[in-house]
Amino acid sequence: MENKAEVREFLMTRRARITPDQAGITGGTNRRVAGLRRSEVAALAGLSVEYYARIERGAIGGASSSVLDALSRALQLDDTEHSHLLDLARAADGVPTSGRPRRKAARPAVARISLQWALDSITDGVAFVRNQRQDILATNELGKAFYAPIIGDGGRTPNLARFQFLDPLSREFYPDWDTFAEMCVSIMRAEAGRDPHHKGLQDLVGELSTRDETFRKLWGAHNVRTHGAGKKRFNHPVVGEVHLAYEELMITADPGSILMVYTAEPGSPSAERLHLLGSWAAEQRPAGSDV
Repeated sequence: MENKAEVREFLMTRRARITPDQAGITGGTNRRVAGLRRSEVAALAGLSVEYYARIERGAIGGASSSVLDALSRALQLDDTEHSHLLDLARAADGVPTSGRPRRKAARPAVARISLQWALDSITDGVAFVRNQRQDILATNELGKAFYAPIIGDGGRTPNLARFQFLDPLSREFYPDWDTFAEMCVSIMRAEAGRDPHHKGLQDLVGELSTRDETFRKLWGAHNVRTHGAGKKRFNHPVVGEVHLAYEELMITADPGSILMVYTAEPGSPSAERLHLLGSWAAEQRPAGSDV
């Protein structure tokens, strides 16, 4: 994930998706490029064509915040895409996303017993911790039951992206598979922009690009997004279809780790099914087991 290539491809794909009409300019005839020309982006951003061309070739290091803001407006970037452009510029300058040296956690998130206690205190929803490369690091009890198709027998570290693209069961578990796939890759793209030298993420992208054509196509689109909050639909093998709302929470003690919480509307059929899943999971535990 060489940063210059990331910058170049991100800007080119953003430029290609905007028509002259959308940008409010006269398109003319005999256009040989999709979307806007470099000269048109430069004019919209108030930059010289030469300077914008250098930036689009990947030489974004040293670009001021005003220049980056102008490019975001010209390319009609949304908030997540604007943040991604800033991340790419910071990475080119050798500056961490936060603007200060990133503090490493004293120990892996999964090893902190207090984090597991926090997860276990969530009893009516699915809660789990993931890292930048989509590994599931820890879950509460309901999370173990809910994500059983991904966690499996507990051998290899469960990975949401690997399950999404390499396991046929994912198409049953995710009824809206195409939406989930695009979301997964777009989140990984944003993570890569924040930390382009993350070897684990690089290795996972390389593996999935080699093994799955859909992932390769989506990765090449350079779309970015954050998880944030929203709703998803799942088809669980034990309790059937559930509709859940999710919230994404940053774990400040473990930079790069995310706490995800999925809950159902109180009193809804999905809430009843989550409760049923919790009861089923309790019955599956060996007698005398506390876990």
